[in-house]
Amino acid sequence: MVRQAHHERNVGSTSSPRTEPINPMTHLETRPDPDALLRQIKTEEALAQRGRLKLFFGASAGVGKTYAMLTAARAAKAQGVSLIVGVVVTHGRVDTEAVAKDLPVLPMKVMPAAHGNGAKPELLEFDLDAALEFAKTHDYALILIDELAHSNAAGSRHPKRWQDVEELLDAGVDVWSTLNVQHLESLNDIVSGITGIRVLETVPDRVFDSADEVVVVDLPPDELLARLRAGKVYLPQQAVRAAANFFRKGNLLALRELALRRTADRVDDEMQAYRRTRSISPVWTNREALLACVSGSGGGEKIVRRCARLAAQMDLPWHALHVETPDLQQGSPAAQAAIRALKLASELGATTATRAGPNAAKALVRYAREHNLSRLVIGREKTKWPWQIPLAEQVMAIAGELDVLQIAMVSTASARASKFDAKQLAPPMHWRGYLAAALACGFTAMITAPLAEVLELSNIVMLFLLTVVGVALNFGRGPAVLAAFLGVGFFDFYFVEPRFSFAVQDAQYLLTFAVMLVVALVIGQLTAGLKVQAQAAGAREQRVRALYQMSRDLSAALMPEQVSEIGERFLQSEFGARSALLVADEDDRLVLLPSASLDGARDLDMSAAEYCFRRGEPAGRGTDTLPAGACLMLPLKAPMRLRGALAIQMATVPADAVQTSLHAGSHSRNGSGLVSPEQRQLLDTCASLLAISLERIHYVEVARASTVQIESERLRNSLLSAISHDLRTPLTALIGMAESLDLTKPGLSIQQTEIAKAIRTSALRMNTLVNNLLDMAKLEAGAVQLNKQWQPLEEVIGSALQQCQPLLIGRSLSVGVPDTLPLLNLDAVLMERVFVNLIENIAKYTPASSPVAISAALQGEFVEIYLDDFGAGLPTGREEAIFNKFERGQKESALPGVGLGLAICRAILRVHGGTIHGENRPEGGARFTIRFPTGAPPVLQGEAPAASRLS
Repeated sequence: MVRQAHHERNVGSTSSPRTEPINPMTHLETRPDPDALLRQIKTEEALAQRGRLKLFFGASAGVGKTYAMLTAARAAKAQGVSLIVGVVVTHGRVDTEAVAKDLPVLPMKVMPAAHGNGAKPELLEFDLDAALEFAKTHDYALILIDELAHSNAAGSRHPKRWQDVEELLDAGVDVWSTLNVQHLESLNDIVSGITGIRVLETVPDRVFDSADEVVVVDLPPDELLARLRAGKVYLPQQAVRAAANFFRKGNLLALRELALRRTADRVDDEMQAYRRTRSISPVWTNREALLACVSGSGGGEKIVRRCARLAAQMDLPWHALHVETPDLQQGSPAAQAAIRALKLASELGATTATRAGPNAAKALVRYAREHNLSRLVIGREKTKWPWQIPLAEQVMAIAGELDVLQIAMVSTASARASKFDAKQLAPPMHWRGYLAAALACGFTAMITAPLAEVLELSNIVMLFLLTVVGVALNFGRGPAVLAAFLGVGFFDFYFVEPRFSFAVQDAQYLLTFAVMLVVALVIGQLTAGLKVQAQAAGAREQRVRALYQMSRDLSAALMPEQVSEIGERFLQSEFGARSALLVADEDDRLVLLPSASLDGARDLDMSAAEYCFRRGEPAGRGTDTLPAGACLMLPLKAPMRLRGALAIQMATVPADAVQTSLHAGSHSRNGSGLVSPEQRQLLDTCASLLAISLERIHYVEVARASTVQIESERLRNSLLSAISHDLRTPLTALIGMAESLDLTKPGLSIQQTEIAKAIRTSALRMNTLVNNLLDMAKLEAGAVQLNKQWQPLEEVIGSALQQCQPLLIGRSLSVGVPDTLPLLNLDAVLMERVFVNLIENIAKYTPASSPVAISAALQGEFVEIYLDDFGAGLPTGREEAIFNKFERGQKESALPGVGLGLAICRAILRVHGGTIHGENRPEGGARFTIRFPTGAPPVLQGEAPAASRLS
């Protein structure tokens, strides 16, 4: 389908950006990332094949959404756009009907009445197939569909109208529709709490968010109430009820705020997408947001708390960021303080993140620009040296558009304690790195000294710079600084005249020393910073690869034990942690799967595991619930339900081992066993993958069992049907021959007559069993054709009692069926079979002289029929099981039958739309209750309807 470009600009509308040219001259926009640009092109190619959705969005009914949509449609039609009205609901509004008068309308689809007898009016619904056919005959198609949240009539292709719209959009058809804020799924509970009215028709938020354009149709509450009183919203009788319930001014104000806020959130998401698409760096202060800069000093938690209070006071979203610099590497006490501060920020509702970089200020500005955060909250710090620039001033120098709020970190009363904390948090001086720097510079001087007459001094300087690079790469920033100064000293002492002294004959060498020192310092610092970034990037890449490997292994797992082994291997390799998997069994109890690292009896706190599983919340170490436990318990949340709990015991690594792992490039462990927010996200991802895999295995087992059961049922039904057909002919012949024996001449003796009667009785019983088997097979195969007619219930019951007269000899029978019961639409033969089977069941399992009672009553839209006996009652706990096939009330009994009678009753009632269940009566005996739908019986001429007769 060739689709023409059709764009309409509306004041107050929000549109999702599609392909637009990028202006290279705009100084605020830089070259986009190639990978992001490729993803954008692929997304736009997919969107080009999909229709555009335009929503007219309002706070409530009556604000003019339909009128605005029809007015815009008239303007589009005047411009030559091929459009048609799929469905429009005017609610009797004259002005709306007038504006829709000249627009082409798609004929509505007539849906059959609910009962097919004409008692209820036929329903008119949107014709989806006709709309798709219209789109095929036009190069560009636009269809107007009112009330997006509408529920379709029974029998429609989709239960909801928004699903019809989705199919049209997938077919490349443009759609305009209307929506109220109370119909958004995420706001449904909020609206019901405000208005006190539960809205049942909802639309998923993704439909609203994926709309290409949203036009906000707004109206002040006072004006809307005036329209309501004037009859421009509902008809007069409906307007009175609406004004007393939903249309109160307070409700309208709250709904208006919700609509505007939801639209503002959508606009903010579009703005963020636009910034990412255009690679715009500077922050746009269109919406306030806070960024807490968590440092490694002892005041990180204070910054977080102050930022949380500011965000709460101003009702702003906020983030918390920690930057790992070469001076503040993971595993140090300062890094542990930052982890605790980030954890506190996450608990207070912040979005937390960790970044690695050589310069904290640049990393903060880059994060703020990526997320469009206009205010930074930074601790006020004092520099140790005059040439050092505070972090806040560095940020302001880089990004002048950002607001920087500085938090006082030290009070007069706590200054001494704070200095002590700072000393404790400062990273320790590792003397091995400095010793290695001194030895490296000395070794360079020793091997180059004999070559002083051969090599140029510039080449010797290069060798000392190479030494600085090597020291920075292997031992970090501090030893690199020492190597830079020692390199200048050795060069002066061994190679500059006069040699073997620090005196200098030529003053130009002072410039050489200065340049050499500056170059060495810069190269050393850059090398150390790049090393940290490479370590962080390598660690993240390793974790992503490990997650991919884990998910690939889980996709092939077929047993829960394999899932446990895969998760244990992942956690051991990435965190050095021991783990175990606790899975819920069929009784919803936790069962510990075999674990090679954790012993359930010794290492696991089952109370924490039970809390985690029952509440669906983390528990144990590092949480607010049972934090003294040795293990962290994470719930295994699958899409359908909780599948168990994951127990994780983080390793505690000694300080020297931590430093060794840092030099080796490992970021998975820390010295105290604390879990950073980034690691916690990885653990949650691991738990989610394990839960999804367990649920997949569960449903694979369910599908396999269901397949086996279905095939078994099919085979059994086929076998029963075949046997039943083959047995009916010989059984009929056997019954006939047994009856013919009485007619033989000469007559039979008394003994022979009894034998003939016994043969006939057994053959009749076998014939009944075969008929039951054949009927059950037909009912389950759906081969029964109902001959439903409107009949009185008393006639069906009377016919069944007549058939059961031999079974009722010696029993008192009471029948109480009111004359006011309506006619029932049923198959009389099958329903007689139901009553016959129930009476036979009562006769089998109750004493021969016990009474039987049959009664009926009208209960709403159902007629309830009760069959009571006065025997021993139904087996306790098996009241429902007795309705299964081949299920008998007494497992071992001399009573005839194979347990099909009650199963046939339930199957017959199911095809009639009814139900049956059994229960024990408090006064003794059993009761079988049949619920049969009344339907809408036909009204005979000259007779009042059943409802009026009952009243």
